[in-house]
Amino acid sequence: MEQLVTLNSLSSDLPLYLAIDIGIAVVLLLAIRALAAVFSKISVRDELGERDNFAFGISIAGRMLSLTIVLSAVVGRHVGMGYDVAAMGMLMFGTLGIFLVKVGRWGHDKIVLNRFDKDKMISEKNVSVALVDAASAVSCAIITKSIIEWAQGSDMNAIVAIVSGTAVVLLVLLMVTRLYEYRYAEYNQDNSFQRTLCKGQLALAVQHSGNLIGTAIAVSAAGNILQYDATAYVSNITGWLIVGLSMALLLMLLSSLTKRVVLYGVNFRREVALQHNVGVASIEAVLAMGIALLFSNILVVG
Repeated sequence: MEQLVTLNSLSSDLPLYLAIDIGIAVVLLLAIRALAAVFSKISVRDELGERDNFAFGISIAGRMLSLTIVLSAVVGRHVGMGYDVAAMGMLMFGTLGIFLVKVGRWGHDKIVLNRFDKDKMISEKNVSVALVDAASAVSCAIITKSIIEWAQGSDMNAIVAIVSGTAVVLLVLLMVTRLYEYRYAEYNQDNSFQRTLCKGQLALAVQHSGNLIGTAIAVSAAGNILQYDATAYVSNITGWLIVGLSMALLLMLLSSLTKRVVLYGVNFRREVALQHNVGVASIEAVLAMGIALLFSNILVVG
């Protein structure tokens, strides 16, 4: 009788390694939440339970997802190297990854979306700003995860490669957002993209969130093309920048063409900007993410 289920052989100590990694990951997440409560004047319980601040909840959800995405790149990285090495590696790379996501989010707030106070907007229950904030956190995490997986080993060279990748995250998100702002102003009588977000334009936030996450997925595919060289610090970072930005531009071109085909007969710019059509914006967001997944997977197969 043929076997119904055929499994790959697994190491007998794999469950213990996974328990170590997941246990430390949970501790790191709890520590981040505790530190946020200490340094922030905002009470999570009051915002969610008393004020019913949906925007705050969306922002927190984006941060939590971004942290787990980064930590997923570290889980299992040190299997077979010894339990003490696995624990130290998870603690070191997990903390580093969380720190880099924090830096990326800070840079996104201060450099990319620099024309308004994000925290103030979220405290005022601005769901549109919160949605973009969550998407930026997830986008930073996706690119950071791919860089962590691309950098081989656990030595100082790998750490340098991972830390320098923060510049890739910020520059790519900055470029995409500025291009989107330019196109938005061009088709909307020089209206400000950031000012419109502050007014609570949900359709615009959904559309841009999809663009951000799709761009991050596309940029993360650069790790399948670039060869990691532990000591080539300059070529590592320039390689990620050149290939990453090329991927982002290619995604913008492909998604623009796809939208014209899928949404043929629909003036999607008018629907989003003037009619606040969240349905059309959702389709645009999904197309951006879907196209990014398609050609990033093609690069994996290739």
